[in-house]
Amino acid sequence: AGRAGVRLTLDDFDRIARTVPVLANVRPGGRTYLMEDFHFAGGLPGFLSRITDLLHLDRPTVSYDTMREQLASAQVHNDDVIRTRQNPVAAEGGVAVLRGNLCPDGAVIKHIAAEPHLLKHTGPAVVFDDYRTMQRTIDDPSLGITADSVLVLRGAGPKGGPGMPEYGMLPIPEYLLKQGVRDMVRISDARMSGTSYGTCVLHVAPESYVGGPLALVRTGDPITLDV
Repeated sequence: AGRAGVRLTLDDFDRIARTVPVLANVRPGGRTYLMEDFHFAGGLPGFLSRITDLLHLDRPTVSYDTMREQLASAQVHNDDVIRTRQNPVAAEGGVAVLRGNLCPDGAVIKHIAAEPHLLKHTGPAVVFDDYRTMQRTIDDPSLGITADSVLVLRGAGPKGGPGMPEYGMLPIPEYLLKQGVRDMVRISDARMSGTSYGTCVLHVAPESYVGGPLALVRTGDPITLDV
């Protein structure tokens, strides 16, 4: 977008997400199928054929055909994998842009892959200054991590990482997993894989390495998430 001279902001992604439903019943946003199932159900052409009213169909693609021409023969073979507009997985898109005193320049959450009860949550922070320390100590019961805790990882953004590694899906302590805990609120200036699951607030900006507010959080500070 930048090279093409198109001004594209986080708010644009948030606005678009609110108008585009989730039709792919594929994990982790869906709860049933995998990408192989999506492929055999019609794949991306089949999926796009169900949102044609939201696309610029006369724009050329990399093959020089228009999107309309590309989708002319698209079919969907399984309506449970690629849902209809009348039966979406979710009425709105799978990501949301957040803003608050810890992310004045924005953050992103894939709320479609989060436990719904955690989307409005307040809990005490447990702060890790780097990924290696987090790996080494996350299972230590003396940290006092509970299911209500908010795990915070900083120093993992584009400059702090460096390179913004996929650290955002912080692990849940083993002793909580044994108790049946499967999700917790996690906040970082890192990113995570598109196939990852959980209530993970990512891309916190400004990142802590350059003095973003995340650098000021201390263990025990209350943090509220309200998506």
